[in-house]
Amino acid sequence: MEQFELNVNGKNHQVNVDPSTPILWVLRDHLKLVGTKYGCGIAQCGACTVHLNGIAVRSCQLPVSSVGNNKLTTIEGLSENGDHPVQKAWLEHDVPQCGYCQSGQIMTASALLESNPNPSEEAIASAMHGNICRCGTYTRIKAAIKTASKS
Repeated sequence: MEQFELNVNGKNHQVNVDPSTPILWVLRDHLKLVGTKYGCGIAQCGACTVHLNGIAVRSCQLPVSSVGNNKLTTIEGLSENGDHPVQKAWLEHDVPQCGYCQSGQIMTASALLESNPNPSEEAIASAMHGNICRCGTYTRIKAAIKTASKS
């Protein structure tokens, strides 16, 4: 076990964990931030997506030892009141069905819009590729991203 100091959602946290522990489990088990979901465990489904310095990353394969002084943002830290443009567009377009993948989808979409405020359909498809929604709400996801891009 080693001690790590992490900046998560703008707050510093100290955790004692094995250096190889995926940040997903640090967030969920040690910091009790359970909005980030476990999906596949092999960084292929996107349910575990968080931001590392504003870039969407899969937390299930990101060891805590590699985070260093970088800033992590989870779905809980995206906005204080759930009023981020992507979150508002998600509700407007009635995107969620079961909801399990939604935090990862939203985190990926918000990182896209941060780097590209007016993405093309191709840019949206490319950024969201690999974020799996078993309910198949892809058309609504794309529409919500387009709406959020206009905010």
